[in-house]
Amino acid sequence: MIGCVCVHGFTGGPYELMPLANYLKEVTDWHIEVPCLPGHGESLQLETATYKDWIKAAEEALEKVSEKCDQVYVIGFSMGGMIASYLASKYNVAKLVLLSASRKYISYRQMAMDIGMFVKEGFNGRLKQNKLFQHYMNKKGSIPIKATVEFIKCMRFTKPYLQEVTCPVLIAQGIQDGMVPYKSVYYLDKEIPADTEVIYYHDSKHLICLGDDKDVLNETVYSFLVREKGKKAAFTIEQPVAESQ
Repeated sequence: MIGCVCVHGFTGGPYELMPLANYLKEVTDWHIEVPCLPGHGESLQLETATYKDWIKAAEEALEKVSEKCDQVYVIGFSMGGMIASYLASKYNVAKLVLLSASRKYISYRQMAMDIGMFVKEGFNGRLKQNKLFQHYMNKKGSIPIKATVEFIKCMRFTKPYLQEVTCPVLIAQGIQDGMVPYKSVYYLDKEIPADTEVIYYHDSKHLICLGDDKDVLNETVYSFLVREKGKKAAFTIEQPVAESQ
C-alpha cells in the first residue's frame, strides 16, 4: 500500500493542502495523512508551540503512515516543505514534493505589488471580495512574535538537511508568491543533491494549492508521484537567476 503525508505551512492548516489531498484520494487508493501542526488550524493558538513540536507532529504522522504502507511520499507546503525535506532526509521516503517551500522567505517586491492591488481595489470598493486580502486579515493579530521566532528556528534547523535528501524531488513555485521569492527555487535545486524537477506557475501566489493553477498542479503532482523512478517529465525548466543569500 502507498501512503502520503502532507505537511502544511506556518500559521496555516490542513486546508492549505486539501484540494491536492482530496484529488489524490479521488484518483488513488492511497492512505493520505494531513496532520495539523500544534497551534495551527482554523483557530491559531501559537503562544506556546515550538518548532520542535511542529517537527515532532510531522514525524509522528510519517511513522503512523509508514506502519501501514510499504511506500511513502511526502508533500510539504511553505514551512511544511522544509519540514518535509527534513523527513525525507531522515526516513525512507520514496518521493518528495515541495510546494512554495520557504528556503528563502518574504518577497518584498511581490508584497509591494499586493499592497498596491489592495489600495486600488479599496478605491474601487472591491477589497472585501479579495480572497488574498481576507486571508491576510484573518491572521492579523493572531501571530505572536515568539511564533515568528520559532518559524525562523525551524528554517535554520531544517535547511542543512536539504543536502541529505536522496529521493526524487518535485519543486513547484508560484511566480507571484508574496511570501517566498520564486528565485528561492534556485537554492533548493542547488542544495538538494537528488534528482529534481522544477515547475513555475505564472498565475500562482503563495497559496499555490488554492489558486487558479490548482487543477494543473494536482495533475502534475500526481503524475510525478506515479511516474516510474528514474524517468523525467517531457519538459524542461529554465533555472532562475540567482540572487544573494
